Amino acid sequence: MLEYDLRHCLPSAEDLPDSDDTPVDNELQNLIPELLRAIIALLWGDRQDWFFGVDMGIYYDPEKPAIVPDGFLSLGVPHFIDEGLRLSYVLWEEREVPIMALEVVSKTRRGEYSTKKRIYAQIGIPYYIIYNPLRRRKSPLEVYKLEGDDYLLYSSASPSWLPELGLAIGRDRGTYQGKTREWLYWYDENNKRYLTPEERISRLENRLKSLGVDLNTLEE
Repeated sequence: MLEYDLRHCLPSAEDLPDSDDTPVDNELQNLIPELLRAIIALLWGDRQDWFFGVDMGIYYDPEKPAIVPDGFLSLGVPHFIDEGLRLSYVLWEEREVPIMALEVVSKTRRGEYSTKKRIYAQIGIPYYIIYNPLRRRKSPLEVYKLEGDDYLLYSSASPSWLPELGLAIGRDRGTYQGKTREWLYWYDENNKRYLTPEERISRLENRLKSLGVDLNTLEE
């Protein structure tokens, strides 16, 4: 766990870039965490004590550039800071380390198994999740848990239960933004997958149609 002396002159989020400006080389690196964020926003719609960042910089050292996970989840922080939303996630301002970081591996490696892994351990992030959809011989989804100063494999099952979240994360085929493929989803304690916003809307529309409701009339 990193510690900061707030008496020192530390930069604020407004003084720091919001990411490292490194473009993703695969759409999945944004779409997969965005889907997880969309689902959890529905599940925790009445909670204001969490934040899910997508391609956002985490500042952990005033003298070093931010590290930018594909996705990360923090608990015990305000869901919204103000109308301008967060520019970045600055640890000496937030005072809460993310509970999990997610990396989606593409053909171009970006230190997911080396540099980023070491930095996340240094920060003290309890769970590090790597999703490598290109894998065939090993599980594409690996959940690592911080033990001491290093990450040890916690689970490669799908879904994998994360007790601190009260959720499990796992793989399944589905359709998101018109693309049918394998995605990551949240599950409950009985390994039942939570619906995406699109799936909820589709089920509601089908239910209304079965009741004879004219959706075009509703739109008017």
